[in-house]
Amino acid sequence: MGTTSTPRGVRNNNPGNIDRTGTPWQGEDRSAAAIAREQRFCVFLTPQAGFRALAKTLLTYQRKHGLRTVKEIIGRWAPPVENNTGAYVQQVAAAVGVAPSEVIRLDNAVTLSRLATAIAKHENGGMYWRQEVIDAGVAEALR
Repeated sequence: MGTTSTPRGVRNNNPGNIDRTGTPWQGEDRSAAAIAREQRFCVFLTPQAGFRALAKTLLTYQRKHGLRTVKEIIGRWAPPVENNTGAYVQQVAAAVGVAPSEVIRLDNAVTLSRLATAIAKHENGGMYWRQEVIDAGVAEALR
């Protein structure tokens, strides 16, 4: 698979397509080459580090912002100004196995892993990671 046909989130080890912010993530590549290659989105050294950042962000949504449902979480993750948020919510809720407005607990590793996996799959148009990589990133986020 050539670089141009590989989804950005896969190329950047950033399965959630997290925007770069002022404070670097653990495992983020802030080298001049990484920043020159990718202006907007984080570049992680490993997919596991990318899943950790994705899971940490989701945990912050729940713990700090009180977002308790897939509908609320995806509404913040993928706002309607940039996305078909309704379709995104439906796809992710189905993958997690809950109704869009059902309360979920992201301190549960299985639920957090399912949510992170569903977001990564939606963001990148397919599944590109082994479950062990996802679970390891989620476990690091929960520590």
